[in-house]
Amino acid sequence: MNKQQLAAKIWESANQMRSKIEANEYKDYILGFIFYKYLSDKLEQFAKTQDFSKEDIRALSENDAETVDFIKRNLGYFIAHEHLFSTWIDQGSDFEVSQVRDALSAFSRLIHPDHKRLFEGIFKTLETGLSKLGDTAAKQTKAISELVQLIKVIPMDGRQGYDVLGFIYEYLISMFAANAGKKAGEFYTPHEVSVLISEIIADHVKGKKKIDIYDSTSGSGSLLLNIGHAIAKHMGNRGNIKYFAQELKENTYNLTRMNLVMRGILPDNIVTRNGDTLEDDWPFFDDKDPINSYNPLYLDAVVSNPPYSQKWDPQHKDSDPRYARFGLAPKSKADYAFLLHDLYHLKPGGIMAIILPHGVLFRGGEEGAIRKNLIENDHLETIIGLPPNIFFGTGIATIILVLRQKRKSSDVLIVDASKGFAKEGKSNKLRASDIKKIADTVIGRVTVPRYSRLVPKTELQANDYNLNIPRYVDSSEPAESWDLYASMFGGIPLSELNALADFWKAFPSLRATLFTDNGKPYVAPLVEDLAQATREHREVKKYSTAFTAAFADFTPWLRGALLEEMLTLQIPQQEALISEAIFTRLAPLSLIDKYHAYQILDDHWQPIAVDLEILQTEGFDAARVVDPNIVTKKKDGKEIEVQEGWKGRILHFELVQITHHKKELAALRKKETRLSEITASLEEILEGLSEEDKANDTVNDAGDKFVSAAVAKEAKLLLAEAKKSGTFDPESYEAKIIQAADWLAEEKILKAAIKQEAATLHLKTKKTIEGLSGAQVHELLERKWITPLHDELRCLPDQQIDSLTRKLEALVQKYQITYADNARDIQQTESDLVGMIEELDANEFDLTGLTELKTLLARN
Repeated sequence: MNKQQLAAKIWESANQMRSKIEANEYKDYILGFIFYKYLSDKLEQFAKTQDFSKEDIRALSENDAETVDFIKRNLGYFIAHEHLFSTWIDQGSDFEVSQVRDALSAFSRLIHPDHKRLFEGIFKTLETGLSKLGDTAAKQTKAISELVQLIKVIPMDGRQGYDVLGFIYEYLISMFAANAGKKAGEFYTPHEVSVLISEIIADHVKGKKKIDIYDSTSGSGSLLLNIGHAIAKHMGNRGNIKYFAQELKENTYNLTRMNLVMRGILPDNIVTRNGDTLEDDWPFFDDKDPINSYNPLYLDAVVSNPPYSQKWDPQHKDSDPRYARFGLAPKSKADYAFLLHDLYHLKPGGIMAIILPHGVLFRGGEEGAIRKNLIENDHLETIIGLPPNIFFGTGIATIILVLRQKRKSSDVLIVDASKGFAKEGKSNKLRASDIKKIADTVIGRVTVPRYSRLVPKTELQANDYNLNIPRYVDSSEPAESWDLYASMFGGIPLSELNALADFWKAFPSLRATLFTDNGKPYVAPLVEDLAQATREHREVKKYSTAFTAAFADFTPWLRGALLEEMLTLQIPQQEALISEAIFTRLAPLSLIDKYHAYQILDDHWQPIAVDLEILQTEGFDAARVVDPNIVTKKKDGKEIEVQEGWKGRILHFELVQITHHKKELAALRKKETRLSEITASLEEILEGLSEEDKANDTVNDAGDKFVSAAVAKEAKLLLAEAKKSGTFDPESYEAKIIQAADWLAEEKILKAAIKQEAATLHLKTKKTIEGLSGAQVHELLERKWITPLHDELRCLPDQQIDSLTRKLEALVQKYQITYADNARDIQQTESDLVGMIEELDANEFDLTGLTELKTLLARN
């Protein structure tokens, strides 16, 4: 399984196992055990690198003070052999919950003094919550044993570019968040929002050699980690990024520490604190010498997703240096208190991003005063309006504010990104193209019609510092209007044709070919088939040719960028490299939305990235590996895993068959097509039978299927009768049964042949994959990775032409029937109705009513 499949399987099993335990609580158990496994496996891996034998590892105990001290100095902790995760697995049915309690207690005792801040109390939530896994020791043991067996398959080596552990950990956190309702916001920022903020922050700090980043409400730590990951793409040494995190809730704070540690970040680069961001700021000091060791915290980047509109106590805070310059947030809403805290901790060249509710842009009172001070002091750089219903547990509109400590300009970029998202169930989700467009707009500080605008400070001042996004950016689609003259007399308004200006600019002479141009404000079509005339126009053909030419070298370029470098390329950076190559080719071509092209790339990139991770981790031979295809089936009321054939670890069987076994595949498909035809024909015959016919033994009790044996038997008798008395009427029951018998017999033969041929082809394909040459692997990977991407990109020009023709045809149709035409049709219908009424006969009262109706119709 790849990491996505493994993560999904673990989540599905964990969700079933949690029974009645709330998702928000259960996450602490499974994530806690994953972290313990990580520390345990890491210790064993370290011991092996130090030439410890298996016997040496089995001998690890607290009694060997020298070894304990050696491991603690290198890892920051020590775990005896009896408490290793692998030991729990080896014990099988002898494992007991008491061993977990003993192990966690021992861990707390054996932390190195220099790593107390990082590890102390990290398992407290897990340790104190074990009792919730069952009301008896036996039930707790069973629940923990199931968890241990579930997570034992997660690889913990954290190989660069194939971070399975990190992926699974964040996947589980996101899934628990999706199931935790309102409590989800306490510990998780959706991955897509994290990526967006990460791209903006990373671009700002990318030139620095050493970077400090801070999340003042860190939750699970995923936002901080995504930023670190984005920054690392621009740096040679990941060890030059230092992570600072603060979190109020203890169990969530423990998630932060676990998440940071498991991503392989050096312990010295992790500085965390369990504290109240608004009350205590950041008193980072050595408890033994608080005065001399106090270290005020100033950072290159600060991010946060604080609880929205939380109550706080502003009393006696007016002297706090974080708030003194700008003012105090109201006690009912701490949004600006969090913002000012983050801003205070920025270095002069630093940048911050904070997620807040939309109301902070326009609410008055104390918040209005703070907003004015931020604008007047040129701290506010960018406002990004996000889609609604994008965060777990809340559907309110949210924004991202980007601020700087020092700026050279005073304008504010306002981006309305609220319309760009994909609907997923009840929630909305930013797509890769949405993230790319927002990040490019923010980084480039560009104005895009109905999307973004650079607003001068003078305009903000004139609006009394109200930053409500619709005041500055109108992202709404223009409402459809109807031209009065054209509605009455026909013709197409030039004003509505002019709305397609982008197309007329791309094809300057096309409009004159399609529509009359006599100087009047209304035109008429010159051709009957607008779509055909458009496609045959020389400028449209030239446009398609230009696109083909721009991408003529794209496949060869991708071979070099992907296939030739597959084992050494940097996977996260490669998608950006390919996107730039696409954007460069699209630059001379108008009409095509480059972000649409980027979404196509990203959709294809996700499976490509998985393949690349496997190849870089396992080597080129992984392309020739065939694995058992394991499926879950029910047997005796229980789900069991069984093997159903084989599957390529990277190369799909169907792809290999299309390439190397065309004849066999074509023969098999032909039989399958014939089988489908027979099935449809049998269904048609069955539907044509009367209920009386279906009561015969030839049809099952449900009346939806023929009984093969009974049909064959009756058909035999009917054929014998036909020899004596002649043929039956083709529409008779007898003729239909004879025909059904023939098809059922053919169906039986086909099914047997298909089964045999499919099995033979399956095994032949397995052998082919295992024996592929290097050149053949490259050819298949090109067919899997490059060809589908290129083919979908090649459809982009046609999609634009289709869009134009649809709009033109809709415009012609809109004014084709005038109001006068409708009025005449109505008048004629009313006249016809009057004539029909005169022919009616009824009682006295109905006739009176009909007379009045005729009078009304006659008036119209």
